[in-house]
Amino acid sequence: MTSPVPISTLSNSLKQTSLTTSPNAVSTSPTTSYLDQYRPRTKSITKSTKTLKPFSTGDIKILLLENVNQTAIDIFGAQGYQVEFHKTSLGEEELIEKIKDVHAIGIRSKTKLTANVLKHAKNLLVIGCFCIGTNQVDLEYAAKAGIAVFNSPFSNSRSVAELVICEIIALSRQLGDRSMELHNGVWNKVSAKCWEIRGKTLGIVGYGHIGSQLSVLAEAFGMNVIYYDVLMIMALGTAKQVSSLNELLAKSDFVTLHVPETPETKNMISTPQLATMKDGAYLLNNARGTVVDIPALIDALKVGKLAGAALDVYPHEPAKNGPLFNNELNEWTSELQSLKNVILTPHIGGSTEEAQSAIGVEVGTALTSYINEGSSIGAVNFPEVSLRGLDLDQENVVRVLYIHQNVPGVLRTVNEILSSYNIEKQFSDSRGDIAYLMADISGVNLQEIKSLYEKLENTPYKIITRLLY
Repeated sequence: MTSPVPISTLSNSLKQTSLTTSPNAVSTSPTTSYLDQYRPRTKSITKSTKTLKPFSTGDIKILLLENVNQTAIDIFGAQGYQVEFHKTSLGEEELIEKIKDVHAIGIRSKTKLTANVLKHAKNLLVIGCFCIGTNQVDLEYAAKAGIAVFNSPFSNSRSVAELVICEIIALSRQLGDRSMELHNGVWNKVSAKCWEIRGKTLGIVGYGHIGSQLSVLAEAFGMNVIYYDVLMIMALGTAKQVSSLNELLAKSDFVTLHVPETPETKNMISTPQLATMKDGAYLLNNARGTVVDIPALIDALKVGKLAGAALDVYPHEPAKNGPLFNNELNEWTSELQSLKNVILTPHIGGSTEEAQSAIGVEVGTALTSYINEGSSIGAVNFPEVSLRGLDLDQENVVRVLYIHQNVPGVLRTVNEILSSYNIEKQFSDSRGDIAYLMADISGVNLQEIKSLYEKLENTPYKIITRLLY
């Protein structure tokens, strides 16, 4: 845990503001939209810009859970933030106590940031999900509280794609069973129902970052690739898009799932879909635990409809490591564990050193940019707003960050307040019930900044006001 010595901050009347320094570079991300993403990302490049000061960020408190990668800790530490780090997730009571005073929290997939938890977070500005998914966060409540949420939708794509290739080969050769047998002293050299993957058809459900990378890897092994996505997406290599999920299921020797958790994808593979699959086919799920109806999968494996399956995700998963994967967690666990040629892994699709390092950099940079500059580009629940940096020679400038309810008349009120000042640049946008305005005001002294803050704080429909110097 990094705990720098606090530096003096603004008076109590400005306690909701965060007065910060700004990094000189903004992270870049490709813009693309696939089924396994939540929103497009935008790319921005900045030159050296003015650091927002004189107030430091020593008072900004960051809580990191679930062994978030060291790269993120280094990014936050370099900004002078106070960082509290935990290797595991926290129970709800302890989490509520810890989250009360922090300005940012970083989690992975096990921590549940429910409305009940978030309502205790009085100073929270931003949440970083150091993973692909954000279903562990109440996004709507966070948005209404003015809390932006960021994630990393593609940094672990290669790691997941490689795991899927590994699982395909392991299932087709029954490697899991042979390894377990030999660990128990049983020599069982067989070739019956063991296959090469060359020439077989791989069906990919969700042709996003993971699905498209997997497509290229599978073709390199000589597989035929088809895919289904709710969007029309240009194929890589010789892959072909099919018009329906049922068509993909009927044509594929291996079916692999790469979709988000939504109401539409819940139990998208159940008894009717399993019946549509080829006899002796294989099913792989490295997406979300709710996507597959596991009791239906167990029945299909028992009767020999499927020759095997690989699962890395489950409807209910342990909050920490240990002997916790049992029937108390999911009532069908022991039955699933007893089946032949079924690979069970503990949600390790993105668990590589490379992926976690990249996720730490991406999400850590996004959180820092939001805290220091107000940029919400890449937020999953929030209007995406950003302004270019200030020139190095600009003085007496304040950046206004004003989050408010999206109702008529608010901007008129705010612009009346700002009209007394020189507005260098301004941009606002809305998303659902939430709107976000950024403006750079020049030619102001400390007393004028305090007055500006107080006026904005007293406006109707205000959610959060921040000023960056």
